[in-house]
Amino acid sequence: MSERAAPRVGVLALQGDFREHSRMIQAAGAEPTEVRTRTDLESVEALIIPGGESTTIGRLADLYDLIEPLRSRIESGLPALGTCAGMIFLASAVTEGTQPLLGVLDMVVERNAFGRQNESFECRLDVQGWDSPLQAVFIRAPLVDEISPDIEVLARHNGRPVLVGKEHILACAFHPELTDDLRLHKMLINLIQEQ
Repeated sequence: MSERAAPRVGVLALQGDFREHSRMIQAAGAEPTEVRTRTDLESVEALIIPGGESTTIGRLADLYDLIEPLRSRIESGLPALGTCAGMIFLASAVTEGTQPLLGVLDMVVERNAFGRQNESFECRLDVQGWDSPLQAVFIRAPLVDEISPDIEVLARHNGRPVLVGKEHILACAFHPELTDDLRLHKMLINLIQEQ
């Protein structure tokens, strides 16, 4: 019997820290694929929307006609992980202004709520179901302001949701790709195998 090929995990590579996520995906035992086109998107079994600048990611996704294909694939069951700006892009609304959003998670997010770049910080988070804390890096991180009751809060910082999940979608306000902890990336890969 032959082994199953490594799952192909796409990283939306329009802007942001997609290379760091690719490194983590490979270390977690999957094949990273940069996603810039509809064709790229069709070839992956899961997707990471990285941190960066959420309005830029949204505008570029709109410019390259990726909003509807991304929304459709995720709504159809494609496992997805959004980190920092990716969390914002997955949300249904932001507290101020307007920007292109996928709206696949029914929550309202405040951009840059944890402060400016020089107010970035690291902390340890207790994640529901994990045996040991996760080291989390917050850089101009978003804050979940409102959240639907059908979204599960997996970790909090100062009482506020910073890691959430709903079925096959995960979103976090921090940057797991800036640590050596592969558990969140493996969690995404496990969602592929559970389908």
